[in-house]
Amino acid sequence: MEQEKGVWRAFSSLRQRNYRLYWIGQNISLMGTMMQTVGQAWLVLELTHSAWQLGMVGALQAVPILLFSLFGGIVADRWPKRSILLVTQTAAMVQAFLLWVLLVTGMLQLWHLYVLAMLLGLMNSLGRPASRAFVVELVGRDNLPNAVALNSSISTLARIAGPALGGVVIAASGVTMLFLINALSFLPVIGGVALINSRELHGQVLQSRREGKQRDAWQSLREGVVYVWKTPAVLLVILVVGLVLLFGSNFNVVLPLFATDVLHEGATGFGFFSAATGIGALLAALWLAWSNQRPTILCVLAGMLIFGALEAVFAVSRIYLLSLVLIAGIGFMEEAFAMQAMTTLQTVTPNHLSGRVMSVQVLFFDGSLPLGYLLMGWLSGLYGAPIAMFTGACLSLLVVGVGWMWRKPAERDMAATG
Repeated sequence: MEQEKGVWRAFSSLRQRNYRLYWIGQNISLMGTMMQTVGQAWLVLELTHSAWQLGMVGALQAVPILLFSLFGGIVADRWPKRSILLVTQTAAMVQAFLLWVLLVTGMLQLWHLYVLAMLLGLMNSLGRPASRAFVVELVGRDNLPNAVALNSSISTLARIAGPALGGVVIAASGVTMLFLINALSFLPVIGGVALINSRELHGQVLQSRREGKQRDAWQSLREGVVYVWKTPAVLLVILVVGLVLLFGSNFNVVLPLFATDVLHEGATGFGFFSAATGIGALLAALWLAWSNQRPTILCVLAGMLIFGALEAVFAVSRIYLLSLVLIAGIGFMEEAFAMQAMTTLQTVTPNHLSGRVMSVQVLFFDGSLPLGYLLMGWLSGLYGAPIAMFTGACLSLLVVGVGWMWRKPAERDMAATG
């Protein structure tokens, strides 16, 4: 108990065997995925020398998430999430292994990358709702804030270390090895999920086969969407957070311009910006894991308010050290409000709807980012990076202001679920 009051309190969910197996496997797998992301971009550039083709492959991987994630939520509520993860993780492993085989045999063509990117996006559209809804089954609702934050720390560590390791591997042995490493990295998460004890899962609720026959996919989808629409806390979090992510969480697109054209610090300055963003996000994830407190609507809105204010100040700053501190704060607050929002959704939502609500969350949170990148790129081309980022920050603050005025019904809803 003494350790739980110290630094080890941040890892309290790892005491549960099921979550420990899942978390360790995800740690290894996500590192491999980020390494493959670097390798895929490098490979496209080697094949085509075209930035447009690079964007095309990324878009083909993102489109299935926009189109099919809602149906992924239906699947997650009808079948055991553990089984869905085994299927989707195995399919992702096969995708990486096929890329490696095509490279080794010299048969790889650009259309192969198109098809495999779309297949990976399809697996993500099925796997992400199940994966996010599975966390509450692994740890229960009491430890949910800690588990969500620990999951986020995995992603942040992978974003920091994965590209760096990928670059080292490319320099040492070529891009081909990255795809083999990624394929092998899926083995720990597949093994971990396979070893999970289903009898120890919390609150697992599945639709019966009879109910599944009576209710088709569209009816199930409608039930999930109606729940989101009629639940004030869920609706506020999804809409407000989704819009803030759309307008504000696209600053990575313009960071190179700030480092080179605005602050004149070059590639080194951009590297420090990227590192500061990742470190800020990691600190936020660890802080949320340590506190393990149930979030409130007020906390989520306050986090977005600070996030938008920091972005506005960053946009007008012309002092590099100040900008470095600000971008670390932006990374911290983005991670904080996004993870609190995700925990809020999983806390409020009943178990039998968790997959469908998480699929709406995937659509609005994950799906908003590519659109935000396009918006920020367009504004930067017209008016320059500072005005583009300041505009995004102001739009984010406007959305938060509307959410602030709309918060009372959502707070009453949260209190009722408490």
